[in-house]
Amino acid sequence: MNDAVLSTTLPRVIDTRRAVNLAVKTWFGIAAIGHGIFFVYILAVFYPPITQSGLHGLQGLHLPAGFREGDTLGNLAAVAHVLLAAIVIGGGPLQLIPAVRRHAPGFHRWLGRSYLLAAVISAVGGLYMTWTRHSLGNLVSQITISIDGVLILVFAFLAMRTALAGRIAEHRRWALRLFMAASAVWFFRVALMGWATLTGGWGIDWSSFTGPFLYALGVGQYLLPLAMLEWYFHCLKPAAGQRAQLAFISTLVPLTAFMAVGIVTATLGMWLPRM
Repeated sequence: MNDAVLSTTLPRVIDTRRAVNLAVKTWFGIAAIGHGIFFVYILAVFYPPITQSGLHGLQGLHLPAGFREGDTLGNLAAVAHVLLAAIVIGGGPLQLIPAVRRHAPGFHRWLGRSYLLAAVISAVGGLYMTWTRHSLGNLVSQITISIDGVLILVFAFLAMRTALAGRIAEHRRWALRLFMAASAVWFFRVALMGWATLTGGWGIDWSSFTGPFLYALGVGQYLLPLAMLEWYFHCLKPAAGQRAQLAFISTLVPLTAFMAVGIVTATLGMWLPRM
């Protein structure tokens, strides 16, 4: 390749890669704000009654799997799931900020261990409640959310194993996959509210909480974020072409806009009124 061709193609490649990173940083910034709002909601709504009344604090919280008399194990799973969600939702974005890793490595390591443990316990508790309480949806809903629980356990194990082995680059990729899977409950709420706002709730039977959209969202809440993450990994490779990078940007930007709509409507319609 001659110098003239290099001079015209290299800047475009660099600009495209910068555009990919800018799109991802924008997505992460908006997602981090949404996680932060949900984190405050969890602390404000769920922590006070549970810390004051223990398991009985689940009463009146309008949880699908709330307090049930005589079901001590199920109530413990519900409490653990709710309380540990604060670490998963609040700690996840912090773990992904490069400045935190650089300037507070000790905090990053301890938060990472807490996040991993919270995600595992929450996933196990969620799986237990899914198959013993049958609170929302139907068998399709149970299967799709169970897949996410299994993915969380697998990704947590691989993130821990690669960290202990000192394979840091590989560890970060598994940690990102864990973040996407563990944030599925947040993605679900945001996507649900965004869809209801834009379509009026097409494909949703609110009385039984079933319907084609909910079935699609049941797997989409973790498969779509994971697919976009793998696409992002591909775009970072030296061999990645401009077309793949531009296609990624063209897909991520509208998804980010949809996520922003969902965050706003979830905040105004679900979270703030209960705080």
